[in-house]
Amino acid sequence: MLRLLARGSGHHGLTEIAASLGLARGTAHGILRTLQRVEFVEQDQATGRYRLGAALLHLGTSYLDANELRSRSINWADTLAARSGQEVRIGMHHDGAVLVVHHVFRPDDSVQTLGIGAMLPLHATALGKVLLAYDPDLSAAARRRELTSLTRRTITRAQMLERVLTEVRAQGWAGEAEEYMPGEASIAAPIRIPGGLVVGAIGISGAADRLCDSAGRPRQTLVRQVVQAADSVTTSLVDEN
Repeated sequence: MLRLLARGSGHHGLTEIAASLGLARGTAHGILRTLQRVEFVEQDQATGRYRLGAALLHLGTSYLDANELRSRSINWADTLAARSGQEVRIGMHHDGAVLVVHHVFRPDDSVQTLGIGAMLPLHATALGKVLLAYDPDLSAAARRRELTSLTRRTITRAQMLERVLTEVRAQGWAGEAEEYMPGEASIAAPIRIPGGLVVGAIGISGAADRLCDSAGRPRQTLVRQVVQAADSVTTSLVDEN
């Protein structure tokens, strides 16, 4: 049941859960109530749908520390930089922000600054949106705080941010164009541990006109490359266990 809740949008109704697992509704409801009591599952009071709870998500983030995530992702990050022609960052949540645990330079001769250890805003970066989308406790805390405007495109309203996070869960990746820095854009996808919990994100960043089409949408070729890299890291984590 927890693996089911970790997949897809992360929000599932009782009937859907019972049917997917071949359980009677009453049986499924009883299991869900038990998981709710230990905060492994939460129920959205507005929709009645279920999602993973903060307690389980926090167990997931303790599974890997920053050094482990970096060491298990480094080869895929190098490959992504070579394929996309953009700089690559791997991030995880730390103290209300995105902690960059690995950074691969853009494969050209331009002057670049190493970003390992940098702290990036959750609400204005693709890496941050991925982390927010799959952690209800973290996203709720972010919406309660002021969403700082960094550019004229930064999302500063909690309702708008929630709509964007819903889209991220539905499509399995996040993007932003000039929300963090003018003229720059980023695309990111989730890294999961066995069981489906999201513990980090991998993404690319660069000039907005290179990452986005004329309508400002992320280029699908780059989106596929990022998602494939994230899936490869996830597979390596599953194979290790």
